[in-house]
Amino acid sequence: MTDTFDRRRHPVRQDLAALDYQDRVETERFVEGEVFQIAADRLDVRPEPRLDRSIDTEALRGEWVTIYEQTPEGWAWGQLDTDGYVGWLSSDGLGAVSAATHRVRALRTYRYPGPDLKFPPLGMLSIGSKVTVAGEAETRGLKYAQLSDGSSIVAKHLVPIEAKEMDWVAVAEEFVGTPYLWGGRSSLGLDCSALVQLAAQAGGYDLPRDSDMQETEVGEVIPHDDPASLRRGDLMFWRGHVAIITGPNRILHASGYTMTVAFEPLDQAIDRIAKTEWGAITKVRRLPVLDGD
Repeated sequence: MTDTFDRRRHPVRQDLAALDYQDRVETERFVEGEVFQIAADRLDVRPEPRLDRSIDTEALRGEWVTIYEQTPEGWAWGQLDTDGYVGWLSSDGLGAVSAATHRVRALRTYRYPGPDLKFPPLGMLSIGSKVTVAGEAETRGLKYAQLSDGSSIVAKHLVPIEAKEMDWVAVAEEFVGTPYLWGGRSSLGLDCSALVQLAAQAGGYDLPRDSDMQETEVGEVIPHDDPASLRRGDLMFWRGHVAIITGPNRILHASGYTMTVAFEPLDQAIDRIAKTEWGAITKVRRLPVLDGD
């Protein structure tokens, strides 16, 4: 019966499941789970507790995760709060929960041991990471946000947690040149669906993680027989791939063809992809207009 649940979205295994599934599956034991916060800058999420398996996705600093099992080998199995993704993470990257007040809006920003850019950085955070600001400081005219863990970030690289971009596609365009990384979900490297998810998140949209989920669940399906009718922000899908319409005859996507986030003429992309295993366009979807837009 556990085979009927998508492993990426349901904390259900043959030997263990979340307590919420007690009346839905048969398994050896049910666990309530414990909520942690991602304390690493980025934390790989894998389908199995093995370093030789490619990653499914990445968790970003400040995101919450409900952990249902931790192993003596240092692995933790749980479900991310941001998009419900389930997988194995390193226990070393988990920490105590705190309520986030801000998120990173710059593509990436350094985290320092104190409010001074001359200090050796402790790490680098990607856009979408969440932090708890506990105070402010200024050094040589530059303002810093002092975080609850004692580190500091350049204040202008943050926005309040509830902030929303009016043009989320413009956020996606800032990623141009970012390396393609299968399973990546940060501005240091990401795949096609992560580009859509992170940029749309800045615009106030909570989208699922993978392209097949986005193709099934996001917005409304619209006709795509006339490319001239497509609007900026429409999502175009092929089997296993998603791209963003940015303008007439133009798409933006994290592409395994260029191995970067890149613009491409739509007509050329359609012809090129049709010759590959991904084939023809499968669907186009349009996101709803949010309140206040």
